[in-house]
Amino acid sequence: MAATSRLHTVLDDGLLSLPDGPVTVMRPAADYDLSPLADRDIRIAQGFAPDAEAFAQAGYTVTQDAAAAPTMIVVVPRAKALARSMIAQACALGQVVVVDGQRTDGIDSLFKDCRDRLGDLPSLPKAKGRLFWFPAIDALADWAAPPPAQGEHGYFNTAGVFSDGAIDKGSALLAAALPAKLPARMADLGAGWGYLSNAVLARDGVKSLDLIEAEALSLDCARLNVTDDRASFHWADALSWTPGKKYDGIVMNPPFHTGSKGTPSLGQGFIAASARMLAPHGKLWMVANRHLPYEAALRDHFRNVDEMPGDGAYKLFHATRPLKA
Repeated sequence: MAATSRLHTVLDDGLLSLPDGPVTVMRPAADYDLSPLADRDIRIAQGFAPDAEAFAQAGYTVTQDAAAAPTMIVVVPRAKALARSMIAQACALGQVVVVDGQRTDGIDSLFKDCRDRLGDLPSLPKAKGRLFWFPAIDALADWAAPPPAQGEHGYFNTAGVFSDGAIDKGSALLAAALPAKLPARMADLGAGWGYLSNAVLARDGVKSLDLIEAEALSLDCARLNVTDDRASFHWADALSWTPGKKYDGIVMNPPFHTGSKGTPSLGQGFIAASARMLAPHGKLWMVANRHLPYEAALRDHFRNVDEMPGDGAYKLFHATRPLKA
């Protein structure tokens, strides 16, 4: 954000006065404007590995779980259930709760929900978003998300993970299309809560599987869903992950959203990363939404690219012989 961020405005204009002491900022993106808090002890609570790494490299104290502080700033994520749970947690840990987010991430809906519970609240609508604040109160305690729970599909999920209510149809399509025998050393890039990983481990020939997942909430669920001793779990950005030894095979259903924005370049980055991680004989199995333009990226990074039978919504690819940059 620029120097005229919502937080900067309310503090500079005297609309909001923060209590003395540290400030915990919950789930800020790497570009979130922290300059208005430069004179404070800032703690970052972040479960998304790329953003957590960026703040750690900038010298901030970063943890996955939020630390108690007089001021708790909730930066609204896309998932409403997670946003509500973060607000409830902030109320339990702080004295003043500040909620900041974009309209595309549902900030106005959250503002309305909070006003329905708490009455009129001060706020600043600005830059296609809103910031509002209130004294910490236990009236929102019922918004706290429960621990991961097993759904009707038999898998553990929680608020804020991808496809938390049902098995993703693209992942199910790829799982069914995997061959009966897979290479020995495998990885699942962007493993989520582990559905594809279980399908990999059910095939013959697999001796090890690395689950690479950037979202800590998803990886926590994966640890409950994937109980095979051959599985290893890594909280990491798949785009920058470097294995100790190159893989024989990779499966992936790459994400294509950054926040609320569709970002095909993210999936293209996964393709490049998979080629880098694979041994010369390595193989890739991938599913993608049919409208996404991944064919050129696959041809740029693999000598052989075959499209397997998919359906009207998803396409499946099998790529071999990665090309080294």
